[in-house]
Amino acid sequence: MTTAETATDVFHHNVPAESDFGYSQAIRSGDLIHVSGQLSFSEAGELLHAGDFAAQLKQTYVTMDKVLDHYGATRNQIVSQTLYVVDLLRNATATTEGNRGYFGEHRPVSTVLGVSELTFPGQFIEISFIVDTKLPA
Repeated sequence: MTTAETATDVFHHNVPAESDFGYSQAIRSGDLIHVSGQLSFSEAGELLHAGDFAAQLKQTYVTMDKVLDHYGATRNQIVSQTLYVVDLLRNATATTEGNRGYFGEHRPVSTVLGVSELTFPGQFIEISFIVDTKLPA
């Protein structure tokens, strides 16, 4: 890829984990944007709100919106999402309420997985998603 293509097609939050682990936050492939798992982190890449599911979920949506904004996309163009939730039974209601609040009437396909742990101690939620830029914003 050229530098211009990289600026357009690949997105980074510029947090240490991207270079440490070797991944991109998002990559455009044709009309689709594939987005890595987003979570509640600071500009420095540190987990925010450790141990507080509701606050992490809210901040994760803020992080997702940063990716969407970069591509000029909206949440109405998200066609698929996968949510990874620690202690899913305890956090199911908050997950459902947060999802409906974030998407409103829009209904992407969703898979919700209960997991035993995520990358950071105290991390409860991570969301990956796919955006179709051909859909109306």
